[in-house]
Amino acid sequence: MATRSVFTGLGLRATVPWSCFRAVAGRGANQAPQVLHLPSIPSSTVLIRALAAPINPADINTIQGTYGAKPEFTTELGTQPAAAVPGNEGVFEVVSTGSSSLGFAKGDWVIPSQSGFGTWRTHALVEADALFKINKEGLTPTQAAQVSVNPCTAYRLLRTFGPATGVKEGLPMNHLEPGSGAWFIQNGANSGVGRAAIQLGRIWGLRSINVIREREIPEETEVLRKELKDLGADVVVTESEFLTREWRERLRDITNHGRDPVHLGLNCVGGKSATNIARSLSEGGAMVTYGGMSKQPVLLPTAALIFKDVRFLGFWLSKWNKKDPAGRKYSIEYLLDLMRDGQFHDAPVEEVKWDWETGEAALKEVAQKGLEGFRGKKGLFLFGET
Repeated sequence: MATRSVFTGLGLRATVPWSCFRAVAGRGANQAPQVLHLPSIPSSTVLIRALAAPINPADINTIQGTYGAKPEFTTELGTQPAAAVPGNEGVFEVVSTGSSSLGFAKGDWVIPSQSGFGTWRTHALVEADALFKINKEGLTPTQAAQVSVNPCTAYRLLRTFGPATGVKEGLPMNHLEPGSGAWFIQNGANSGVGRAAIQLGRIWGLRSINVIREREIPEETEVLRKELKDLGADVVVTESEFLTREWRERLRDITNHGRDPVHLGLNCVGGKSATNIARSLSEGGAMVTYGGMSKQPVLLPTAALIFKDVRFLGFWLSKWNKKDPAGRKYSIEYLLDLMRDGQFHDAPVEEVKWDWETGEAALKEVAQKGLEGFRGKKGLFLFGET
């Protein structure tokens, strides 16, 4: 019987028998070989194989139970004790379907319909409603695999708290209108979400102030600054520049002495950086926290609360996906169209090949590297023959 490696927990802990392949078997002496068809898959399911899956620290944090929601652990993967498969995003190809009425065909590309799918695996047999089909024309697996988390987070942040209606009925907020040239400010600007927000801001006629961490070599910092400006960033400052006393005066110059207000701040860092994001907002602005990379608490300036009436909110994409699955599908299709048109570029990645020759030790090493972070890039499993 064929086997397929399945990445479970923080290591490759088992190989799982696969029962959906055909086999050529001999029936004995003087008997012609016969093609044996192993049991068909249930009529409501789809058999898929992985094409590409990003490697994010949050994927492993989810398995560890330190990130929002803990997945269901099971022994169905052939492990003792129970295990779960990491991975919140990726793109798969349909191998076969349990019924022609499901709306999928062999060769279709599909994306998980919700977070927590467990994309770090070579194959999966899932219910059809756990997937939705995308148009693969003009796309690479790398592009399609990265669309559903970071770009969608940026899309939701800017649409919900920027050029959109209020997040809560009766909550007065100053929204960024498309094409208005309104400012937003964000830290972690080199992250996948940050890069996506820069590009969407450019497309939607918004202006952005972007805070980045310095690189060890000053020349590398300038290369990154130029890279983000090429994506559409209006202003790029380093954390050390951002935390100086001179920043307030520089912000006044950027915003035409405050006549062009900064009404939206996006925080994924926390600590002093988040505090200064809040201080940089104009009256009636909102700071939305969607991450905490520094692992430092978000400290809010009292003056921003009392005198500027600044709002502080949180955002978790997984919750919004469950609340609005139709909106998730729309945003993914919108972003993929931008990619096809060359208006939106996915984040740079370090590809990690996963095929029959990929061993257990190599996958464990990649998992650890995913926690620590790749060198200026995001890791991505690119699946070969599996």
